[in-house]
Amino acid sequence: MSQYKHNPVITVVHPGLPNSGLIPANSEMGAFVKKRVAAYARVSTSLDEQENSFLSQVSYYMNYIKEHPNWQLYAIYADRGCSGTSYKKRPQFNKMIAAAKAGEIDLIITKSISRFARNTLDSLNITRDLKTHGVEVFFERERISSFDSKAELIFGVLASVAQEESRTISKNVRWSKERSLEAGKVFLPYDRFLGYKKGENGYPEIVEEEARIIRKIYQYFLDGDSYQKIADRLYEEGILTPTRRPIWSVRSIKSILTNEKYKGDARLGKTYIEDCITKKAKTNRGERKQIYITDSHDAIISPEIFDRVQKEIERRKRKKPAPVGLP
Repeated sequence: MSQYKHNPVITVVHPGLPNSGLIPANSEMGAFVKKRVAAYARVSTSLDEQENSFLSQVSYYMNYIKEHPNWQLYAIYADRGCSGTSYKKRPQFNKMIAAAKAGEIDLIITKSISRFARNTLDSLNITRDLKTHGVEVFFERERISSFDSKAELIFGVLASVAQEESRTISKNVRWSKERSLEAGKVFLPYDRFLGYKKGENGYPEIVEEEARIIRKIYQYFLDGDSYQKIADRLYEEGILTPTRRPIWSVRSIKSILTNEKYKGDARLGKTYIEDCITKKAKTNRGERKQIYITDSHDAIISPEIFDRVQKEIERRKRKKPAPVGLP
């Protein structure tokens, strides 16, 4: 990358800002280059109402960096709809860190610790790592620079507070979901759940075209087809998966054949978020409340057919002979 030189004029910056200014490029010649500055912005959801917040952050940093004549705008990185608790799910953040480690960025500016990372360990490790590469990180709200001698202590305390805030939010969300479960409200991931769409009343509504596929899968299984054979037949028939892909997996077939929602019931609380930081889902084996609701919505598969399929699944597991008269 080219270096932009200019006259070595000392510029007074606002108190509390990072050690901005001129970086010696060649002390013998007395030449200087501008500090290459990047900014990181993030909004926590991808909802439409957050769009203005996202754009305003980008606009703010463009103007903010331009106000400092000794700074050179390298890039503004921004992630939308990404969780602040995991940097692994933020592609622009990772791209920025890679550029910084490659020696392309001297200073990173971000609004606050909670915009950068809420995981204390991640925050400390990332800023320490960047510091070894000569890259400074400045948090505006907290007025902390990673190059400050007291930064690590202060930063660790504030990051811990932000992490605890994340836990509180997670607990509130869980409480709200539990109240919804008790009220019998059924949640479905409609964008990847075949057979239903969200109805006007907020409850699942049958999509008949997709429901025919579900019934076909159940019938194929009762006819004696294996999971793999059913998957192959659906592929040959040109039927797409719930995620609109041509190739079906055995796991998808099993899931459809064992999901009680297709008989109009709903078991709520099958999984839960084990940790608010990792956001890792864990199968609920009694650690959290579960609620089973009968006739919560219209059924695609009759309870009788559903129960026959469950018995056939168990029979195949035990490799017992098929009962006489099994269709």
